[in-house]
Amino acid sequence: MTTKDDSRQSKAGTTCDTDVVSGECSPAEGAVGRGAFALLGRLMAPYRPLAVAALVTLLLDTIGTLYVPTELSALLNSAIGAQGMGPLWDHALRMLVAAVVGSGSCVASYFLAARLAADVGRDLRVSVYRKSLELSASDFERFGTGSMITRTMGDANVVQQTIVMCFVMILPVPVIAVTSVVLAWGIDPAMGQVLVAIAVAMTVVSLVAIRRSAPIFLHLQEFVDRMNVRLRETITGVRVIRAFGRERRERRHLDETFEAYAENAVRVNLIFSVADCTTFFLMNVVEVLFVWLGADRVGVHAMQIGSISALVQFAIILLFFMMMAQFAMLQVPRALACLTRATELLELEPSIKDSVREAPTPPAEELLANERESPVAEFDHVDFRFDDASEDTLHDLSFAVRRGEICAIIGNTGSGKSTIAKMLLRFHDVTGGELRVAGRDVRDRSLADLRSRMAYVPQRAWLFSGTIASNLRMAAPDATDDELWHALDTAQASFVRELPQGLEARVTQGGTNFSGGQRQRLAIARALARKADLYVFDDSFSALDYKTDAALRHALSSELGASARLIIAQRVSTIRDADQILVLKDGRQVGLGAHDQLVETCPTYQAIVESQQRGGDLRG
Repeated sequence: MTTKDDSRQSKAGTTCDTDVVSGECSPAEGAVGRGAFALLGRLMAPYRPLAVAALVTLLLDTIGTLYVPTELSALLNSAIGAQGMGPLWDHALRMLVAAVVGSGSCVASYFLAARLAADVGRDLRVSVYRKSLELSASDFERFGTGSMITRTMGDANVVQQTIVMCFVMILPVPVIAVTSVVLAWGIDPAMGQVLVAIAVAMTVVSLVAIRRSAPIFLHLQEFVDRMNVRLRETITGVRVIRAFGRERRERRHLDETFEAYAENAVRVNLIFSVADCTTFFLMNVVEVLFVWLGADRVGVHAMQIGSISALVQFAIILLFFMMMAQFAMLQVPRALACLTRATELLELEPSIKDSVREAPTPPAEELLANERESPVAEFDHVDFRFDDASEDTLHDLSFAVRRGEICAIIGNTGSGKSTIAKMLLRFHDVTGGELRVAGRDVRDRSLADLRSRMAYVPQRAWLFSGTIASNLRMAAPDATDDELWHALDTAQASFVRELPQGLEARVTQGGTNFSGGQRQRLAIARALARKADLYVFDDSFSALDYKTDAALRHALSSELGASARLIIAQRVSTIRDADQILVLKDGRQVGLGAHDQLVETCPTYQAIVESQQRGGDLRG
């Protein structure tokens, strides 16, 4: 069960086109783009002072962390040398101050890094979401709904977490490594050389782990995309799955998807576990080595016994931070992959752009007069072709929708009826000819101005989670309760008055707590709440019974008598009273006229009527 939105997601230019079961990925597509670093720089630019403050507190934390072992060594050496209590108290006080400063700086650095990451993550989510609102229907289908959700939420979370890790786990390592080696070398050059060797060994282990894990991390976000798609379509279509008894099949497909993700995650965890165990082993080795070598150096009076404690602490601190950096570095390729995916989306030029020429405000009198005289919508030899199609979907359409009239469209399935409605709203742009609204090409109007003139009822009556009132006010934010009730009455949605909460009755996502006919009537009421020049009904009466259909059409005629109405329908009974009916066949205009005229002159329309009125008079 693959939806149209999600079926094309593998073509979206994602970071890695990974097979769900095999986990294979093309290296060319899996490569991280350079734009990831540029995007990260743009996101962090407004927060430079916050980043600097985090780095300063991080430096103080590092200094405090390394200063404590130094003073501990001096304290032990003073105690062993029987220099009295005065030096001991001095060293103890310095250790306390260093611990307090280091701890306070640690808390501050974590807070500042988390705040920086949260701000960057928020800006990334907002940017991706706003960009998604700018995309045309064809642009959006390149990515798919599941991928868009992952890019907005999951990818931003990965970037946010990685920023925190970089600040608190990776950036301190160079300072700690250099300082630890210098301090150890100052105590004893031989011990300093040992620490350098251990650090190099740890670096090799980390690089091997990162090299083996990074490609797998690059794949994981793609697996998340696939899981989102599978879960979304399975949960949405659960009734169909149950109706056909396909639970076992869908469970098996989900298990394959989850198993593919789990196998890759286990591989990463296994690599990290080996590296983690190796690090702890090196910690123990270096501790034993320093004690053993230190005892020998103390025995020949080349080093004081308290210095052994400092050397062990330097080694443990260095290896611990290198181990944490190793874990954080494994997240960096994944974060860069997420940034690359975001860059792909943010740098995409929408195929439909808002007009740079804005309509005059207020319009000139002659412009208003021209708009009143012109058809509300006029198709002038319009052609349309989808981006991935080899031939036109619509061919040479020429008709007009006028004020106070009903224009209906009927035709065989796949003839392009709904595409006409989407072109009016500029969800798609014409590829040939000209489409004018109120006398002006739609491409010369701003999208806000164009869509404010229309009220649209989509083919799929989609409702949003909230209340009935909040759904209706999407079309008219300032509508009063009385106006909403009027719209509901016109739409024959009398069932709302029977609900205990009335307008405040809850609506689940998609309106699944209402029947198909109730959802359609609520969607129609939402459109009627707006005062528009053109009302577009895209097969919006299909779930209504004949009696409700007739009552609704009668109410619309009384309510919208002065406005233009475009009705796309499958039933002849819904459109027989239209002022003009456009008949489509395979994307071509094969008839245009009133019902009686088409019954006499249009074979395609005759066939449609005959199929719906077997044995009856074609004139009804």
